[in-house]
Amino acid sequence: MPALIVIVALLVSAAGGWLVVRGVLRLASRSDDAGEPAGDGPEGTQAIASLRGGTWIGILERLAVTMCVLLDESAGIAVVVAVKGLGRFPELRENPGASERFVIGTLASLVFSAAVGVGARALLS
Repeated sequence: MPALIVIVALLVSAAGGWLVVRGVLRLASRSDDAGEPAGDGPEGTQAIASLRGGTWIGILERLAVTMCVLLDESAGIAVVVAVKGLGRFPELRENPGASERFVIGTLASLVFSAAVGVGARALLS
């Protein structure tokens, strides 16, 4: 039973997180302070194009964060965030829309995956 809880938590984190992040980014693009829809906003084509591979990076990030929570390794979450930020730094510096998309998407992803991990830990206790 514990293995099933871990597997389901990881699947929910990876797949469900994608839907949550997508929804949050869509809401953010409708905000009054978002950039132009076709330009620098979080849903703008420049922002999306400059953050290639973001879907796969997000899935891997959520899997890693959920697993860190399950293993009670909070330092691992810091490593995930640091690696992601350093890896994206060149794109973020040059494109404000990409930077906005990165921050919003990362926070939504981290909150969701941590919540899934906490929920799964509660079920395992």
